[in-house]
Amino acid sequence: MKEPTSKLKQWKPFTANCCSSEDQIIFTNISKCKTSRSDFSNNIAPLSSFKKLSVSDLSGSSSIRINEDLPQSFGPDLYDFQLSELRAITQNFSSSFLLGEGGFGTVHKGYIDDKLRQGLKAQHVAVKLLNIEGLQGHREWLAEVILLGQLRHPNLVKLIGYCCEDEERVLVYEFMQRGSLENHLFKGLTSLPWETRLRIALDAAKGLSFLHGTKKPVIYRDFKTSNVLLDSDFKAHLSDFGLAKMWPEGSKSRVTARVIGTDGYAAPEYISTGHLTTKSDVYSFGVVLLELLTGRRSMEKTRLKAEQNLVDWSKPYLCSSKRLRYIMDPRLAGQYSVKGSKEMALLALQCISLNPKDRPRMPTIVETLETIQQWMSMRTRTHGYPQVIPVTGRVGVRVFGSLGN
Repeated sequence: MKEPTSKLKQWKPFTANCCSSEDQIIFTNISKCKTSRSDFSNNIAPLSSFKKLSVSDLSGSSSIRINEDLPQSFGPDLYDFQLSELRAITQNFSSSFLLGEGGFGTVHKGYIDDKLRQGLKAQHVAVKLLNIEGLQGHREWLAEVILLGQLRHPNLVKLIGYCCEDEERVLVYEFMQRGSLENHLFKGLTSLPWETRLRIALDAAKGLSFLHGTKKPVIYRDFKTSNVLLDSDFKAHLSDFGLAKMWPEGSKSRVTARVIGTDGYAAPEYISTGHLTTKSDVYSFGVVLLELLTGRRSMEKTRLKAEQNLVDWSKPYLCSSKRLRYIMDPRLAGQYSVKGSKEMALLALQCISLNPKDRPRMPTIVETLETIQQWMSMRTRTHGYPQVIPVTGRVGVRVFGSLGN
């Protein structure tokens, strides 16, 4: 679950003051801002139940605050854990239970059951201990609790509970046995099969489509392979919503005061202007499609300069099956659908268009990936799918399956 910690630099023209109105309660400039550490401790620590926790604006330009008037909009299965309970199930956040770490803090494995709390399902969990001195700190914790406390979907990681005690901010999620897509693509000893890659892409697309389709659409803002987690069946679940933003009602876009994301995934118009829409997520999704196709990271500084940026390097190869084969992940050893890979490449090319208006919406992306999956399923049941055989100098094609010839 370890993820890259490099973040995009703040976009200076929008930050005239130490804190914009949108970011008054991001505690990276506590000494300069109106809200102090003691203020937020007083405001948050006394909360006795999650239903008193609210956000005045994850969607607009005012600061986050707590009030007593939150509608009863959160699921009854979200637990308010005590810090002592979470210390017990992780052996005081022991390094031997460490699953990953990054700029957000650390993630530890734990185990919960009804002996800890009545009604708890016995299961392993991931316990995320946020570093509130970090870039996002308390705001990241609050964003995740608010969003995942309200939103439930098969392709979003499930938030089981949270802890807000003294100055500690902790989140408890369902445990994803297979870890992150990043680890499987770039660090695993074995390669993900083509069919699994396609299924993961479709799962992730469904998760993003759900977020964009909520009453107040959620812009994920940090979609990348390290935030796509896989369960025991390799089903994909989106995680880490600390940077997510909600659209203001009636608005189709917004400008953020701080440009935050991961280098290589962020949409170019977002980097240059701070202009944020759901099409920003679509661009990031296109980058991940390229990573699934090529087995290369979005940014690799160790490569030749012309090959460091995956989007720039891969674009000339995406429109032709003959050219595409030269950049397909060599770890697939040619075992992939030629037609399916071409359709995915064309979809990725649309997603990474420099013009946001030319990018497809997430429901359209879901439909496209489902069509590819259905075609492949039908094809493999009858003829198998074409397999490219890497050969020095030229590439041949043969068909594998019950009727291959």
